[in-house]
Amino acid sequence: MAPTPPFNRQELDAALRTVRQAVPPTPQYRWPLLAERYGCEVWVKHENHTPTGAFKVRGGLTYLEQLAEEGLPPGLVTATRGNHGQSIPFAAARYGVPVTVVVPEGNSTDKNRAMRGWGAEVLTHGRDFDEARAFANELAGERGLALVPSFHPALVRGVATYALELFTTVQHLDTVYVPIGMGSGICAVIGVRDLLGLDTEVVGVTAAGAPAYAESFRAGQPRPQPQARTFADGVACRDPDAGALKIILAGAARVLAVTDAEIAEAMRVLFTDTHNVAEGAGAAALAGLAQEQAKQRGKRVAVILCGGNVDTAVFAAVLQGAAGGPGSPA
Repeated sequence: MAPTPPFNRQELDAALRTVRQAVPPTPQYRWPLLAERYGCEVWVKHENHTPTGAFKVRGGLTYLEQLAEEGLPPGLVTATRGNHGQSIPFAAARYGVPVTVVVPEGNSTDKNRAMRGWGAEVLTHGRDFDEARAFANELAGERGLALVPSFHPALVRGVATYALELFTTVQHLDTVYVPIGMGSGICAVIGVRDLLGLDTEVVGVTAAGAPAYAESFRAGQPRPQPQARTFADGVACRDPDAGALKIILAGAARVLAVTDAEIAEAMRVLFTDTHNVAEGAGAAALAGLAQEQAKQRGKRVAVILCGGNVDTAVFAAVLQGAAGGPGSPA
């Protein structure tokens, strides 16, 4: 039996009204040089053009609005690799609610600065996102804070507004490639696709070094991984969300795993062919298209550029030919 859709049309329209108070529609452009390169019509959904430089801001706004309706807590705590951790303080500032964000060791310095800029207290704990998430859960109990999860129906509803913009602007898309971190983006795209009654294929893209969702999709059930090793921090998940996976299993055509070298090449291509900066996760969808170039020849395809928040040193190394970031082989 298919899972219950993550939202209905009334909820999606309400989310759009909420998001529009702070985030205008982001563009989706058809880029001719990408078409030449891949042999198909390529549309890029530019979520790197939001106020926080990533799609997550939409979900933060709808999540905080729901909290406000239910009764605001004295403070919030969440874990992140950066973009979710910007979206929550961005939205919480509208209600005067303080936010604590837990990041793992070695997290993006630029994303940490941005989170502090939006008003968050940023704490460092753990070797990766999943350890940071466990610590955030502990802090919630110790400090009496409300824990904001990385995957939640209210977050998905907000994120779905970008999918609504894309599908109502670009008609007859054959395939949409979506990066998978914790799953809100791909679940949002699946939900809107289904609400509109479209037959567009939705393809998820993970990093080969963080294949939790790819392995789980293959197995048909959650398959946590021992590690998540990729410079694309936005997709560095090793413990998939069961609720997200249920939606992905029912609605995605397939889930790909792309290497860091493929992601780095997609970052370079996006810069040279569209003059846009993409972080690793933001380029993962294009890397997925590149991997399936022969399959998509002559078709109309969209890729989600979910964010552009990449550290300067990492981006410089990638542009110089590195396969990941500083210290990565060319």
